[in-house]
Amino acid sequence: YQGGTILIVAHNGINRCLISSAIGVTPARYHSIRQSNCGINVLNFTGGWGETVQLESLNQTSHLGETLPRRGDIDQGLRLLLVRHGETDWNRASRFQGQIDVPLNDNGRKQGQQAGEFLKDVSIDFAVSSPMLRPKETAEIILQSHPNVNLQVDDGLREISHGLWEGKLESEIAQEYGELLHQWKVAPETVQMPEGENLQDVLERAVASWNGMVQSATASGSGFQTGLVVAHDAINKVVLCDILGLSPALIWNIKQGNGAVSVIDYPQGLDKAPVLQAMNITTHLSGGVLDKTAAGAL
Repeated sequence: YQGGTILIVAHNGINRCLISSAIGVTPARYHSIRQSNCGINVLNFTGGWGETVQLESLNQTSHLGETLPRRGDIDQGLRLLLVRHGETDWNRASRFQGQIDVPLNDNGRKQGQQAGEFLKDVSIDFAVSSPMLRPKETAEIILQSHPNVNLQVDDGLREISHGLWEGKLESEIAQEYGELLHQWKVAPETVQMPEGENLQDVLERAVASWNGMVQSATASGSGFQTGLVVAHDAINKVVLCDILGLSPALIWNIKQGNGAVSVIDYPQGLDKAPVLQAMNITTHLSGGVLDKTAAGAL
């Protein structure tokens, strides 16, 4: 079936096992993957078995009349809505942004508005963003429907530093750092960005900030809360890898589109593994289940 699109209809447990085996999730995180009745998952196989499989989206349910998957009978704990910032001109051009403060373009602001419309009826108790312009503006647009929620910023959510790659087109990097760029695409965990960060640096600071939010929000035990977190491609990917028990070597197995929404529940705070209820929802952007956002550089 190479080059084709295959529809597979199965069961909760079977779907979890198929998804886990495709992207490398161990049986210990079996319960961290949610599968709703008639939920839709999209996986992209780049080649044969053993090659990278991208989880484009997980458990999309908006076609069922529910914005987000139900949390069940849980009346304690935390739900975090993880959003990637809207598009920038550099995303569209495949120019590496990293920690250069590039603002949203018109389409990025539209994506923020679409995400805001999608989440307008969801009760949000708090909101946190990277301090950079593109996620901060995205969060502010979303929060226009939630005027009583103050936006906090967390420096640990700042995008990966690409060092000397920042501001360059991918084609320019291919000419100057061809071998290192290839390494970034096939073994990203081994790359030290020239005068920048590596993935372990990013994982440690991003997960520390993320877990700090979870700890703070669940410490009071005051019922179920929902938080909005708006960050970047690499940040979201390392956080989602950590949630699924994956090493940062597997970040390319995770898709994060501009303006996409992912849903993570913590029924018992950090005392129990979280549940990835849905990932990379983009139906509010395209009207369909496939992610059609820009595939540009980080």
